[in-house]
Amino acid sequence: MITSKPFAISKRMVWEAYKAVKANQGAAGVDGVTVEVFESELKDNLYRLWNRLASGSYYPPPVKRVEIPKRDGGRRPLGIPTVGDRVAQAVVKQYLEQIAEPRFHPDSYGYRPGRSAHQAIERTRERCWRFKWVLEIDIRSFFDSLDHALVLRALRRFTDVRWVHLYVERWLRADVVLLDGQRERRARGTPQGGVISPLLANIFLHLAFDQWMHDTCPDVPFERYADDIVVHCRSEVQAREMHARIDARLRRCDLELHPEKTRVVCCDVGDRERVSSFDFLGFTFRPRLAKSQVGALFVTFGPAISRKAARGLRETVRRDWRLPTRTSMTIAELAKMMNPVLRGWIGYYGRFRRSALVGALRNLNLSLRLWTMRKYKRFKRRPRAAMAWLRRIALSARGLFVHWEIAGLIPTVVAGR
Repeated sequence: MITSKPFAISKRMVWEAYKAVKANQGAAGVDGVTVEVFESELKDNLYRLWNRLASGSYYPPPVKRVEIPKRDGGRRPLGIPTVGDRVAQAVVKQYLEQIAEPRFHPDSYGYRPGRSAHQAIERTRERCWRFKWVLEIDIRSFFDSLDHALVLRALRRFTDVRWVHLYVERWLRADVVLLDGQRERRARGTPQGGVISPLLANIFLHLAFDQWMHDTCPDVPFERYADDIVVHCRSEVQAREMHARIDARLRRCDLELHPEKTRVVCCDVGDRERVSSFDFLGFTFRPRLAKSQVGALFVTFGPAISRKAARGLRETVRRDWRLPTRTSMTIAELAKMMNPVLRGWIGYYGRFRRSALVGALRNLNLSLRLWTMRKYKRFKRRPRAAMAWLRRIALSARGLFVHWEIAGLIPTVVAGR
């Protein structure tokens, strides 16, 4: 195709990228422009963006730093690009993904089309039954530690297209606007929250870890979800040897294993003295009772929601929702606000051993009871009566709160405490 622009970036590529950004929505960046505002002048905005990308004159604006709650209750810093910059990143991502995806390792699951955390957890569970030892790997501050020169070197192993390298380098070096408004230059790392960041992380770790494991340790299986990694070993000796080898390998890539969170764990339920547990993607793997198809009980090694994740759910209810203070809302309005998040929790954590999720969700019923006691004077200092009222609602509108389908309402003896 003949074009007057130096880079072969078509208007169709920008349009497809915009559709992907619109589908994901997301918050406004440093310019305060939302997806809806961007769309109000869509034709002009996309044309200007295409013109600058295709001519090589596009420079990304600073990234807005925000913090979001983690599954384990902590806070994770994110970098939020502007809507226009997200579209630009999506152009490069969609082009680069076509090249990179066929080369990625089958046991890399994070941020890949058609792959999920549940697939990684399922594969981990299957291998824990066959391999008696696990090396739980935690890379210290992975996204903040990436060396820009090494990222660009890894990128060259996948493509030599000039505009891909040009814009990736500019995004890596884009300034960050901190929470207090100060502007900071970034010498290392790629911000979590950027459209292109997960793909760059996968490209880097494919060469730094996946391909290296395939070439040097082909008989040692693993699962990787972004920077969360589980390695399966046949013995404690092999696990400790792999710890040393992987530590040396990642150090050569300017990365560091977390000394406390990287652990060797026994998965052999027959070894009661040494069998332990490990966490992966919000689930804790440990010995658990299970029932066979004929009803016989046995001990297996499997996943369920972790304590950290369950604590994070309860913290969201307590700190973010603050249900007892929302007395201006009706119970139907509370359900409308909460149900989308509850569906996400149940869909994710309820996939494996759903019964373990019940305790965290039942705690939500206590918050609903407090809301009832504060909203209605007749239930003030009457917890049993408030819970009985909620129970009657549950009987008449069972699906009002989606968690009632699995958690129900807590027993009266607990409700009255």
